[in-house]
Amino acid sequence: MGMGGSSAGNMPPTVKVTSGVLTDPQGLTLYTFDRDTANSGKSACNGPCATNWPPLMAAPGSSASGQYSVITRDDGAKQWAYRGMPLYRFAKDAKPGDKTGDNLNNVWHVAKP
Repeated sequence: MGMGGSSAGNMPPTVKVTSGVLTDPQGLTLYTFDRDTANSGKSACNGPCATNWPPLMAAPGSSASGQYSVITRDDGAKQWAYRGMPLYRFAKDAKPGDKTGDNLNNVWHVAKP
């Protein structure tokens, strides 16, 4: 696909690995939510939850690759998942490298490759 030796293998264009954690294209940390059930194809974070934890949206027509899959949210939007776990950003992370959501309420965790 012309990006030159990516070692991450089949990563969607919306995800990259920065300092050992999954991030969005802007370098903001991605998280998983313990209340999500892996491989269920659903997100347990909707409504106000999704305002604080914006889902990592998948563009229409995106398809699964490698460990990444696309789930359909309650509102019909598409969201990336990694190893079956939907991926989110945290609204309070202002800049790349921020991890203010890690272990929040013991249910949010930094997504690691």
